[in-house]
Amino acid sequence: MIEMQDVWKTYPDGSHALKGISVKVDRNEFVYVVGPSGAGKSTFMKLIYREERPTKGTIFVNGFNLEKLKQRKIPYVRRNIGVIFQDYRLLPKLTVFENVAFAMEVIEAPKKIIRKRAMEVLDLVKLKDKLHSLPTQLSGGEQQRVAIARAIVNNPSVIVADEPTGNLDPDTSWDIMKLMEEINFRGTTIVMATHNKEIVNTMRKRVLAVESGKIVRDEIRGEYGYED
Repeated sequence: MIEMQDVWKTYPDGSHALKGISVKVDRNEFVYVVGPSGAGKSTFMKLIYREERPTKGTIFVNGFNLEKLKQRKIPYVRRNIGVIFQDYRLLPKLTVFENVAFAMEVIEAPKKIIRKRAMEVLDLVKLKDKLHSLPTQLSGGEQQRVAIARAIVNNPSVIVADEPTGNLDPDTSWDIMKLMEEINFRGTTIVMATHNKEIVNTMRKRVLAVESGKIVRDEIRGEYGYED
């Protein structure tokens, strides 16, 4: 599903965010990316959905070589990658339904299909009763569930989640993780960067530990391994 081959990322100021990363993530895997702040986790995540491009190396996602991808193909590849952020990034003037539907409108899906699919995912995240609410009328956990619904509405094969529980209280964080586990169970590959030690140590998925731009640990049913 995802493969990086000797991937380096150097920023204009000369800092090396990633140094020779090589890793494979199989279909239907659930992978945690952990490590200290500034280790290169966010850069690693951004490379998967082509927000950033590597300085050197090769990245395959869903069978596509991201470096050889023609510009017109980028939206098609991104359609198959759902992205979830720590700060939700909902459109403030749109309702819950409109935020989710918007992700299908940009790919010009028929209105009838948009309505049906948006309602399906809002049912999955238990927000059908909030259809007409604006983001400001929701709790943090509800906003994140809208963000998850938006990320999965186009049936992506991969979800990239960058600190999705970072702004949430412990109980709400667990609700979000149960939802993520359900999405993974339904067949979606999930790559999630997190600082939440309790979640990683309890759920025991594959763990990639990144330090100073390198993968220093790759463990099946791994632990968090840091004190922060």
